[in-house]
Amino acid sequence: MLDDVDLAHLRRCVELAGKALESGEEPFGSILVGPDGSVLAEDHNRTAAGDATRHPELALARWAATHLSPDERSGATVYTSGEHCPMCAAAHGWVGLGRIVYATSSAQLASWLTELDLPLPPVRMLRVQDISPEVVVEGPAPELAEQVRRLFLRRFGRAED
Repeated sequence: MLDDVDLAHLRRCVELAGKALESGEEPFGSILVGPDGSVLAEDHNRTAAGDATRHPELALARWAATHLSPDERSGATVYTSGEHCPMCAAAHGWVGLGRIVYATSSAQLASWLTELDLPLPPVRMLRVQDISPEVVVEGPAPELAEQVRRLFLRRFGRAED
C-alpha cells in the first residue's frame, strides 16, 4: 500500500511528466530516491529528437550505475508516472535498483491508447515482474490516474474541457 511519502514522490513524477509534455515529449517523469529518502536524480522523457530509448527510468538506472554503490542502488526506489516498459524494467534489474513505485500501469496506458484509437508501442507492454521478477513493484496510485490520463489526452490533441 502506498503511503503519503510515496504519493508525494509520485506527484513530483506527474509534474515532471507535465514538463515533458510542455517541451514536446511524451508525458513520463521519474525520480530516484536514495535509501535515506533524499531525491538523488530526476528526469522526464526525451524521445522527441528521435532516440526512442531516452526514457527517464533508463536514464536513472544509468545514473545510479555510475554514481551509487551496489548497496545504495539496492536500497533506492524509482518513482515513476508510468510503469516501466520492458527496456527500463530490464535496466532496473541489471543495475540492481530496489523498489519501483508507479502512478499508472502499462495496462492503463494501453487502455487509454486504445480508447484514443492510437497504436500501441512497438514493444509489448509487459508488467515489470515479467521482466525483472525479483524487483518489488507497487502501484498504481488510483488518486493520480485521471491526472496522468489528461496528460495523454493533451499529448494526442484530445484534451477534455
